[in-house]
Amino acid sequence: QVQLQESGPGLVKPSQTLSLTCTVSGGTITTNYYYWGWIRQPPGKGLEWIGYITYMGNAYYNPSLKSRTSISRDTSKNQYTLQLSYVTPEDTAVYYCARRSTSRAGRVGYDYWGQGTQVTVSS
Repeated sequence: QVQLQESGPGLVKPSQTLSLTCTVSGGTITTNYYYWGWIRQPPGKGLEWIGYITYMGNAYYNPSLKSRTSISRDTSKNQYTLQLSYVTPEDTAVYYCARRSTSRAGRVGYDYWGQGTQVTVSS
């Protein structure tokens, strides 16, 4: 059973960098052909995809956040990290890490999720 767990500060000041780590257990982040993503949900709004890092270590980002986002990984710890710079109160959200997989039928979806962590941007 794959498990994901987010960790990081719950409060970040405006203009600073938000940094969250996802620790994966029950599977490895280098296994073909899984992608490891970050998704957030602002209060009262829907889910927003932030980006993901592939099993090969290539990262892809939501174009609207790309200039402020970096996703990296530490394969020795089986972890991957989100950094979102120059945050504003609009970045306040519950942040999730999740695994993206593709079924044999070609369907793509996020099948395992962390429990989510609340991040508030406030001075």
